[in-house]
Amino acid sequence: MGAMSGRISVRAQSPDGYRALAGLTRAGHPDHALAELVKLRASRLNNCRYCIDMHTEAARKVGLGDDDIAGTADWQGSVLFDDRQRAALALTDLLTATEALSHAEDAAAAPVWDAAAAAFPGDELTQLVFTIAGINTWNRMMIAEAVATDD
Repeated sequence: MGAMSGRISVRAQSPDGYRALAGLTRAGHPDHALAELVKLRASRLNNCRYCIDMHTEAARKVGLGDDDIAGTADWQGSVLFDDRQRAALALTDLLTATEALSHAEDAAAAPVWDAAAAAFPGDELTQLVFTIAGINTWNRMMIAEAVATDD
């Protein structure tokens, strides 16, 4: 194997793309604590170390405690999260994990969608989906910046 090289810089090499992605992020859910839980969960599923670190710090800044932050690793087994948070985390899992995403339109996924729709009325559900889509895209971009290719 050759030396590691070939990193990209999204902001420097594609400022228009960077601004577009930042715009997608601004369309996300306005509940900052909830958004940070979702961003941290998706970042964990995508194994984006940069984003995990960044959203751990952001979660603390919006008042989430260490137990909440750690709880995103196994939220299903945690009693820390209320129904609204659990609905957001379940939708995050559905729209993030590749194996789950391939079944997001199946009837078996209806309970996840129904719980999310009940917890996030009106345009809140769309804002939540933007938050999930945005962090998944950011995860992939940050991984691309951190991952080097072989010469």
